[in-house]
Amino acid sequence: MGNDGIHFITPEDGPQRTSEGAVYEGSGDSKLAKTYSKDVESLYSDINIKDGDIKRKQIFKGWALLLLAYQSTGVIYGDIGTSPLYVYSSTFSSEPSYDDLLGALSLIIWSVTLIVTIKYAFIVLAADDEGEGGTFAMYSLLARYCNIATYDPKTRNTVKMERYLSNQISRPNKGVRTFLEESAASRIILKALAVFGVSLVLADGILTPAQSVLGAIQGLKVVRPGLETHTIVGISCAILVMLFLIQPFGVGKISMVFAPIVVLWLTFNMVFGIYNLVKFDHSVLKAFSPYFAGAFLVRNKIDGWRSLGGILLAFTGVEALFADLGAFSKKAIQLSWLCLAYPCLLLAYIGQAANISSNPGAFSNPFFNTVPPGMFYPSLVLSILAAIVASQALITSSFQLLSQVMNMSYFPQIKMIYTSDKVHGQVYIPMANWLLMIGTVIVTAVYNNTTSLGQAYGVCVILVTFITTNIVALVAIIVWRHNWILVFAVWLPFVLLDATFLSAALEKVPRGAWFTLLLAAILSTVFILWRYGKENQWSAEGKGRPRLSQLVLPTPDGKTRLADAYGGGELTSINGLGIFFDKSGDLVPTVYLEFLRKFEAQQEVHVFLHLRALSKPYVSAEDKYTVQRTSHTNCYRMTIRHGYNDRVITNDLGKRVYEELRKGIEMTRNMPVYSSAVSSEPSTEIPDSPVADSAILPARRNVAHSHGLSPTDRQPAIAVNECSTERRIQILDRAYKKQVVYIVGKEQLRLLNENNNVVKRVVLGVYIWLRENSRAKIAQWRLPVEKLVEVGFVKEI
Repeated sequence: MGNDGIHFITPEDGPQRTSEGAVYEGSGDSKLAKTYSKDVESLYSDINIKDGDIKRKQIFKGWALLLLAYQSTGVIYGDIGTSPLYVYSSTFSSEPSYDDLLGALSLIIWSVTLIVTIKYAFIVLAADDEGEGGTFAMYSLLARYCNIATYDPKTRNTVKMERYLSNQISRPNKGVRTFLEESAASRIILKALAVFGVSLVLADGILTPAQSVLGAIQGLKVVRPGLETHTIVGISCAILVMLFLIQPFGVGKISMVFAPIVVLWLTFNMVFGIYNLVKFDHSVLKAFSPYFAGAFLVRNKIDGWRSLGGILLAFTGVEALFADLGAFSKKAIQLSWLCLAYPCLLLAYIGQAANISSNPGAFSNPFFNTVPPGMFYPSLVLSILAAIVASQALITSSFQLLSQVMNMSYFPQIKMIYTSDKVHGQVYIPMANWLLMIGTVIVTAVYNNTTSLGQAYGVCVILVTFITTNIVALVAIIVWRHNWILVFAVWLPFVLLDATFLSAALEKVPRGAWFTLLLAAILSTVFILWRYGKENQWSAEGKGRPRLSQLVLPTPDGKTRLADAYGGGELTSINGLGIFFDKSGDLVPTVYLEFLRKFEAQQEVHVFLHLRALSKPYVSAEDKYTVQRTSHTNCYRMTIRHGYNDRVITNDLGKRVYEELRKGIEMTRNMPVYSSAVSSEPSTEIPDSPVADSAILPARRNVAHSHGLSPTDRQPAIAVNECSTERRIQILDRAYKKQVVYIVGKEQLRLLNENNNVVKRVVLGVYIWLRENSRAKIAQWRLPVEKLVEVGFVKEI
């Protein structure tokens, strides 16, 4: 590591760990070794990867953890916390008997305990992908432990692959992993389930705000029975608009405002529950025995099964515990749930049951009919505020999940704003925010009451929990390496419980739940279509990308020319410094290849500039820049690492590149000189290594190895060390003073009709259209227009 924030890679830098877990060992004698198991598929081995480039889970302790737990209360538990308003009234259609009341209470206690506390708080929250939650995060986690996904070339070197070796995983667990890797059908089903799970939460993100706010305003009918529907709808829409207008402030600030409301609401429920339990009928505590839940279902048969559609409302919003994980942390959510939300909700349901056992008619409005004397109006105000706040859980979830979808290349890269320097997972997505606002306002206006909306409510939640149960079982086998018998023993009761609730909820599909399922299906189709197009694009872009030593060759008179495969023309030198933007950071940038093909010329000094975005707010000066020499004089690779709050593309980018490049060259004064001769010794080259032309590699290599170059192309590359440091600095200074030019590629995709069937042509055609209308414009880069050169090229898919 050098001074002034630049890292110039040299053989003395020691072992370099790749994203796939391989280790490169550099030493003074210039020998390079690579150690990896046959079980680890090494796609690329970029020696320019630092540990800080790989995303790590944030760990919070002490007061920071307590603050996050407090904030999570204001965001996550608004939805599940307002369920006491309507669970009993949704479960019963007439005054319940004492036995049925005990059965319903037992079902509520055990469903909340098993599904929310045991499954989600203790099991599912542990299946995070470096701090991110949701079904898609679990899929991403599985993809790091088994070969089931293709990665974006731009980011694959920074993905922390952790696939276990054969001797590190038991035979049955390995068999499951092998089945997933080798079965195309299983991979497609797993991907579809993960995407559908995300889509269900996003669809619920439109329904939940409409349901909660509309229900809150309808609560005013308690004091004003004559309140008309259009007034309720108008007020609800206005509140919804205000709710979405405050989202740009970020999750942190919003949660600090909402947390006191939810904490006070949960406290009211706890106190009211204790009051009702003491005053009315403490015998309902018998419901802690699961016998009463089973007896209720056996006694009521079909009607008991149908009532599960109301019972499941007790844990609607549970998906937010996992989906919002990236905005908080596992320990913060566990702390807030176990210490506050869980006991408060249990006491609320128990207290309501105690009151209803003495006053059966109270089931119709279980919260307000069980409020202690003198607390009605404070409870009314607080319930309205809490119901409004309940919308935030799914709004935050939508932002978190959509950011994951974009990072995994299942959706175009739309503008995403990180709203916190301390919690790196808190994001705000403007376009998603405004689309959610429009959607919720339309749904509110169309459905106009909670009764009709309630028919569509709950199905998404139980479907998500069902999908989560199955995927987390795979995580337990492949990632956690638990004994498959133990996993099966835990999975079976949970999946049967989810399936039972799901079967009851699906009865709502014809009566309104079809809307959210249709919306989720449409979103899933868009996500999978985009990903399919992306994979075809990556395949097309990866074809025909040479190494620098295969593209540019020396001539006997000391000049350079293109290899015969690329025209063989002699290259003219252009005065100035050329900065080629390198999207993937390995091999030869496509824009450089196309520039040479079109103009048969190159700048006196040229840099392949790769921008590497990291999942933290800022990158320290000492870690920001890395410079690598290549096999050609005055050609360099530069990587600029930046956080989400760093500004990289600015008017002075050329000056910064020049200054850091100059520092890097000066640091090599005492480096050993490597011969550029082609040795007759066996090649030590690693096939397809993206840094095969870097100065860190030994010079004894056969540049034509495995690439089919013609005999005339098999010539020694020009070694950068054959040009003195002083000379290289002199050339760089002269080039910079002359001019700086930024060269960017403008890729156009063309559909090959003869190689694609009708369905594939339609799908790829839609992808190409979406891509052309969503890609970032060069004008947004804020580069000096007079120094910008766009090189157009076509890739066929």
